[in-house]
Amino acid sequence: MLKGNEDFPTLLIDAIKKYKVISIIGLAKNVSKTTTLNHIIKILRDNMIIGVTSIGRDGESYDAITELPKPKIIVEKGTIFATAEDSLKNSEIETEIIKSTDFTTPLGDINIYKANKNGYVELAGPSMNKQLKELCNNMLKIGCDVIFIDGAFDRRSFATPIISDATILSTGASVSRNMESVVDLTSHIYDLFNLEKVKDDKIRKISRDLLLTAQIGIINRDYSSKKLEESTALGSSKEIFNHLTTEAKYLVIKGAITDSILDEFVTNKKVKGFTVIATDPTKLFISKQVFYKFIKKGGCLKVLDRINLIAITVNHTSPLGYEFENNQFIKLLQERIDVPIFNLGPCDNL
Repeated sequence: MLKGNEDFPTLLIDAIKKYKVISIIGLAKNVSKTTTLNHIIKILRDNMIIGVTSIGRDGESYDAITELPKPKIIVEKGTIFATAEDSLKNSEIETEIIKSTDFTTPLGDINIYKANKNGYVELAGPSMNKQLKELCNNMLKIGCDVIFIDGAFDRRSFATPIISDATILSTGASVSRNMESVVDLTSHIYDLFNLEKVKDDKIRKISRDLLLTAQIGIINRDYSSKKLEESTALGSSKEIFNHLTTEAKYLVIKGAITDSILDEFVTNKKVKGFTVIATDPTKLFISKQVFYKFIKKGGCLKVLDRINLIAITVNHTSPLGYEFENNQFIKLLQERIDVPIFNLGPCDNL
């Protein structure tokens, strides 16, 4: 569903009535993630207290890999933000410290600050989910009406429903020079985010109980279950499937799920009509090709918790000098994705 950009403020205001922590994920660098955050700050600045932080480091003036200029994260007077001490030194803003934390990073301790004037900040938040969750809770207690987490797709675990209530996904030409490839990847990620939740309350409870003390578990057709000793599913697909019998119906995995698990299902002749359960879509690192081979073989992939994807923002240009035809790019995306899609454009005069 394509929406006019004038509808973005309406979507945003409606979203924050329900969600208090919203993450912004970029499928690659330079896909409008920071620009999206700047638009959000501009829209909300007169109506509420905004909190911003990041997973790891973000907001630098230049991309650490491409050395190209990056959009600056601009905050308004009164904004609450959390960043590391060295990153604050690299910012151009007048602040006061609101709360110290004991979260240590290579860039110094992370503290919570209040902007006393408008300016731009370099954000460097915690890299551990537990710390990020605690940090967001502290910012809400301080008085933030809503918090936005600026992150990256390769560190997408911060978008887990345990931490953020909703997510905005940014995509664009910098993902690939091939428009079809970008549309294909974006729609695949959308499909993973939109996977069906486990509806059977009994299976949900057994799954959560298993994962309290194990990384991997099996649930049989008669609801009996078994914990596996493997400490991770990574590199253990053959060992895991050796434990499966014809009575096994669900394989529950706490950590990352990669192509190897689904590939093993496709090639394994003794397992049929089988469901793999992930805790949430942030744990899924699977390609479209392997995913659909798995589905075609009769496999099913479900999650205990879904991600609330509320919008997609796009940047049809690349800093490397090429661009997509904007209307065609958005049209192809909207044919395969059923959430509002916006090309917000530059965010000037903040």
